[in-house]
Amino acid sequence: MTHTEYRTDKSDRSPNGESVDLSVEIAGVTFQNPVFTASGTYGMGKEYSEFIDIGKLGAITTKGISPVPWAGNPTPRVAEVTSGMLNAIGLQNPGVDEFVARDMPFLRTKKCGVIVNVCGHTPEEYYQVVEKLHGVEGIDLLEINISCPNVKAGGITMGTDPRMVEEITRGCKERASQPVMMKLTPNVTDIREIAKAAESGGADALSLINTITSMKIDIERQQFVLANRTGGLSGPAIKPVAVRMVYETARTVSIPIVGMGGISSAEDAVEFLLAGASAVSVGIANFTDPYVTLKIIDGIRSYCVRHSVSSVRDLTGIVR
Repeated sequence: MTHTEYRTDKSDRSPNGESVDLSVEIAGVTFQNPVFTASGTYGMGKEYSEFIDIGKLGAITTKGISPVPWAGNPTPRVAEVTSGMLNAIGLQNPGVDEFVARDMPFLRTKKCGVIVNVCGHTPEEYYQVVEKLHGVEGIDLLEINISCPNVKAGGITMGTDPRMVEEITRGCKERASQPVMMKLTPNVTDIREIAKAAESGGADALSLINTITSMKIDIERQQFVLANRTGGLSGPAIKPVAVRMVYETARTVSIPIVGMGGISSAEDAVEFLLAGASAVSVGIANFTDPYVTLKIIDGIRSYCVRHSVSSVRDLTGIVR
């Protein structure tokens, strides 16, 4: 299968004759453009390499990686809903040792950045993964998924407790050789409080939002559609919520933000940048169009040309 080609260089020029610089910097790491993939929607990258040159992306974010292999939740664990989908995959993954041995050699051959999503059921499990990733070549950022339930605390989602967010952030920072980016859950009363806790714990960056806890019931069978009863809502339905939360967070913390939630076009991506994100992650849009990320990169470049913007960094947070 041949790759579909899109312009993902810096050849376009703004009306003043300057080239459009699509590179962005997050936590001291420079990425060639601001379009990343969202964890859990892109496998480990190899799956999409049959369709596009994934080296042209800003970064690939891996599936969540745990200390040991996780089988995930029972099926059915995916359901279509209006303007989106529900998933209760349960962070199925091969475990950190298999990931480092099997997937990192492939990812190291690509020009794009590599962000590893880290998950666990307790702070100690997060730390185990971070320690095993310490010094692993080719990893640019660690994205700490704090939407997992803490089994020691009776199943409370760690990302909803500011004290726990600060504790886990600090613990990961102390053990990591890579910059740490905390992935925030939207299932809170005030996202700003959680963002400040992560920043206080030493986070180098934030990514938001994760999925919104939701439910679907089959009225004919009179039972839950998902075996897990609830799942995470993603897709276009959550984009306005995500844009609002990115906007609020950007005006609360001083660290970079990667925005995500329902992005399926360049216009969506630019909206997040204007709200305060330094980069964006594309999620379930990849399921319906494996070329969407490259289209978004080209669309952002075209937007910059039309608006006489010489660097995409100049778009971040200009709407106030």
